[in-house]
Amino acid sequence: MNYILFDGPSRNKLLPFTYTRPVADIRIGILTIREKWEKYLGYTTSTVTEEYLTEKFPMVELEENVMVNASYLPNAELVELIKSLSEKQAIFKGEDVIAFHTQAEQEEVNFDEYEAIEFEREILCIENTWDIFSKNGEAIRQDFELLTNGRQSQPIPKSVNVIHAENIFIEEGAKLEFVTLNASSGPIYIGENAEIMEGSIIRGPFALCEHAIVKLGAKIYGPTTVGPHSRVGGEVNNSVLFGYSNKGHDGFLGNSVLGEWCNLGADTNNSNLKNNYAEVRLWDYETEGFARTGLQFCGLMMGDHSKCGINTMFNTGTVVGVSANIFGSGFPRNFVPSFSWGGNSGFTTYLTKKAFEVAKVVMSRRNVEFTQQDAKILEHIFEDTKRFRRE
Repeated sequence: MNYILFDGPSRNKLLPFTYTRPVADIRIGILTIREKWEKYLGYTTSTVTEEYLTEKFPMVELEENVMVNASYLPNAELVELIKSLSEKQAIFKGEDVIAFHTQAEQEEVNFDEYEAIEFEREILCIENTWDIFSKNGEAIRQDFELLTNGRQSQPIPKSVNVIHAENIFIEEGAKLEFVTLNASSGPIYIGENAEIMEGSIIRGPFALCEHAIVKLGAKIYGPTTVGPHSRVGGEVNNSVLFGYSNKGHDGFLGNSVLGEWCNLGADTNNSNLKNNYAEVRLWDYETEGFARTGLQFCGLMMGDHSKCGINTMFNTGTVVGVSANIFGSGFPRNFVPSFSWGGNSGFTTYLTKKAFEVAKVVMSRRNVEFTQQDAKILEHIFEDTKRFRRE
């Protein structure tokens, strides 16, 4: 069977992260949503997404296909049901379609003609940006079970101060000495060739993905995920870094999500609680206004390739788009459009030529090429977000 992950109606609610990737390639827990589905299904997947992303994330269609809503995270029961789908069958969760069977010759899909199968069990669904950190704890637990089932962890070094060692899994090549790992409130996963430097204190649920680094003396509260090739230091609480991003110095990051290729300058801090303890509102790209989150704690949402200078301060519930560069004293406003350059004193447009020069250098340091596909995607985002930039 051929499995295709589609963005679904949540895509615009997941901007700025879905500007540069399909919903399937959002990281939550240890793995991306795509990686979860592929491990459960035992097949590679392709994608239905926005047209400007299709060159990098193409769709592969065969005679028979199962379309899967990428906003939903897989579990064993759902995957078993999906694998049993046949012609003109679809799985629903309330009004939402989770998966449906199609054939190549079908010109359109009319669900009135389908047998509707209701999935009644609880399942994780990512509908808003803040779900990425607020549901990260359960996602880490599910991924931990998926990745470690039937496997043996590498031994925990004798110098490590550990609580609930049975909830800790260390992959080959990981390095850690003279650190404290407390897995009493959730599992701790340390990926291949990752490193936790001396003096760090970590409380689960926590995931450190392959080649990621926790810097000297870091204090990390779960549920937190540090994606591949990322670096974190200082104090971090309930945050997700997708990959290749750095918060390498002192400062606080809490209830936040960073995309890929982000960098926070030394002593950068974000607020995650309003002074009056009121509900946090976040910029909503779909309504072009500020949406209620239902959360008292909500910090920084930062899209791919965005960066900030030393001592930057972010207000509660700040959204930063793609490829923004923020610096200077005071708080920047709590919505920073893509390709903005500046800070509290005002912004100008960060031209793509300069942005691409930086991206090439940054990515080459991790032996990753900045491709023409990447440039085309960012050029599309630059044009699409012009209306948000004011100079």
